Amino acid sequence: MLMRAEGGGGGAPLVSLRGVSKAFKSGTVALQDVNLDIRDGELLTLLGPSGCGKSTVLRIVAGLTGSNGGEVKWRSQPSLGFVFQEPTLAPWSNVFDNVWLPLRLKGVSRSDASERIAESLASVGLTGFEKAYPRELSGGMKMRVSIARALVLKPALLLMDEPFAALDEITRAKLNDDLLKLRAQSGATIVFVTHSVYESVYLSTRIAVMAARPGRIVAEIEVDPLAPRDEDFRLCSYYAERARQASAALHLAMGGAQCA
Repeated sequence: MLMRAEGGGGGAPLVSLRGVSKAFKSGTVALQDVNLDIRDGELLTLLGPSGCGKSTVLRIVAGLTGSNGGEVKWRSQPSLGFVFQEPTLAPWSNVFDNVWLPLRLKGVSRSDASERIAESLASVGLTGFEKAYPRELSGGMKMRVSIARALVLKPALLLMDEPFAALDEITRAKLNDDLLKLRAQSGATIVFVTHSVYESVYLSTRIAVMAARPGRIVAEIEVDPLAPRDEDFRLCSYYAERARQASAALHLAMGGAQCA
């Protein structure tokens, strides 16, 4: 079943998944017949319980894993950035060198990369921390470094796999706001994985709700992209109604599902 809430726009998709399925060697069917469009400039969240295949969808889009069936169609192949659940920073490298890594792998020298690294760190509020090491940073700051590392490639499509899940609520709310500012500045398309209804409504222009075993899209909910994202938004009736719709869809998706 596919439910759609009013309030969204169209646009030619940047990438389309059609009938995408994924089964692991263990026999677990992670995804079955996933159909999903990713539109230019949107912030799409994949909302669902643990074990429903959200991360697998991201990895298929990124080309980090293949599918067993279906098709992934690109309008044109954009530059990609990927932010994982954990910051995965090299402990022996300082902040500057951690952010430099993807450019270094592309053959860009440290000196030639310095301006882009400075811009990337400034965009996440870490100017002045270039020489700090991961052990000297808080969890939220480590995640900012991870985001800066993804942004240094100036990606047209940014994939984020539950990057704020392990953070406290205050830090998480601050990073939500920072992410929205980054999106406004960069114009990047973002696909964001979460299992938080409230985070999905606050961040998104569209929510795709997934059910587990096998993972599939069971609902899509549009969220007004023009609504200002601030504390007033969290308290307004529109936000409450979209959260109610997302909660209802998630509850329906979990009915009878065996989630890890």
